[in-house]
Amino acid sequence: MKYDAIIVGSGPNGLAAAITLQQAGVSVLLLEGKDTIGGGMRTQELTLPGFKHDVCSAIHPMAMGSPFFSKLPLAKHGLEFIQAPLAAAHPFDDGKAAFLSKSIEETAFYLGKDKETYLKLIQPVVNHWDEIAEDTMGPLSFPSHPFLLAQFGLNAIKSANAIAAKFKTKEAKGLWGGMSAHAIQPLSNWASAAIGLILSAVGHKHGWPIPKGGSQAIAHALASYFISLGGKIETGIMVNNIKELPPHQVVLFDVTPKQLLSIAGAEFSSLYKWQLERYRHGMGVFKVDWALSEPTPFTADACKKAATVHLGNTYQEIESSELSSSQGIHPEKPFVLFSQQSLFDKSRAPEGKHTAWAYCHVPHGSTQDMTSAIENQIERFAPGFKETILAKHSKNTVQMEAYNPNYIGGDINGGIIDLAQLYTRPAVKISPYRTSSKRIYICSSSTPPGGGVHGMCGYHAAKTVLSDIYKINLL
Repeated sequence: MKYDAIIVGSGPNGLAAAITLQQAGVSVLLLEGKDTIGGGMRTQELTLPGFKHDVCSAIHPMAMGSPFFSKLPLAKHGLEFIQAPLAAAHPFDDGKAAFLSKSIEETAFYLGKDKETYLKLIQPVVNHWDEIAEDTMGPLSFPSHPFLLAQFGLNAIKSANAIAAKFKTKEAKGLWGGMSAHAIQPLSNWASAAIGLILSAVGHKHGWPIPKGGSQAIAHALASYFISLGGKIETGIMVNNIKELPPHQVVLFDVTPKQLLSIAGAEFSSLYKWQLERYRHGMGVFKVDWALSEPTPFTADACKKAATVHLGNTYQEIESSELSSSQGIHPEKPFVLFSQQSLFDKSRAPEGKHTAWAYCHVPHGSTQDMTSAIENQIERFAPGFKETILAKHSKNTVQMEAYNPNYIGGDINGGIIDLAQLYTRPAVKISPYRTSSKRIYICSSSTPPGGGVHGMCGYHAAKTVLSDIYKINLL
């Protein structure tokens, strides 16, 4: 059978591209190399029977903040989001904690002297997120809301360090540092403030939700909707060469530039291949999952109410940790991103038991075991944590890439999202989703707007295909 379009890869962007094309009446075959769909949205029993762990992504602020996903009828296809009382918490050595609440006023109030500074920085992004998202979560183009984009851009283009200098208290600086470190790059880099602004604002507007039952639930809901539109999915088919594909008009790859070159490099111009070969990846991650006998015993009350806890103490410690990892040095006290989904989703563990999920940033391609360093950071803010551990499972950067080939060197963002690759990923082109071959497109997080479970890379790639191949222009 000949399909109009084939999508290779079933991560959030592959699924988003498939849905967008199928909605427009284009027949789509979605191919996945693994036995289950989802890419970074998978849930497995990694430790003990009955303990459900998110293999990669766990908390999903951008799933609700995404202009594309937010418009899909995913609830009708089984997706249920759970909101913890607090989106995120940030403990300090003195036993206190800053936090991100859905209420921006509550968050700002507990920042003391930095209340007004925080409100002035984040409130405009919260108020105008829908317009800002329309202009930022896609390829570089003339904005629909130029004044609002310029207002946002004046802060977003700055380094996280520059924004941190606006704050006086350790609470505000620390909270900001934890948010900005999601950018997975030195906090001194230009535009490293953008992710901190976005995650803070989206947290106030939508919260940082947990998919009931695990991240796999998002993939299943997207797939169910896609199939309801008439789409087809085949798993267990690893595409190693473009010539292996069934007959088709166009193919979209939810893969990194390295994989694209391996699969279809012979189809590309020398200039495009040269650009893909120069594409840069960032730091990797080391991840640990635990089965626990009881909830993580955090000292700060706010941490017991938050699905996500940022473990890095002061801004200075976080800044140092991120810089060290980017320079090939393993920090003794890494910044740790910690999640405790089972506190709020009882389906994740047997009655009375719990799960925990965490990772830290490490040098690209690192094979060093960071389990002890991560557990020491957790114990620092939750004395007695180690005594609650029933079993654990870890992955270094090499194992992360083996699990998902898109995680080159453990880079979960599909390439570093610094200023040089913010909108020119994966190559300098008018449309980043087009390759030099008219029937081959790329729709992965190696295109704008980059990593995260939002589907916008796939959506914009599919829009480009609809315009180029089928002369259909979506608004």
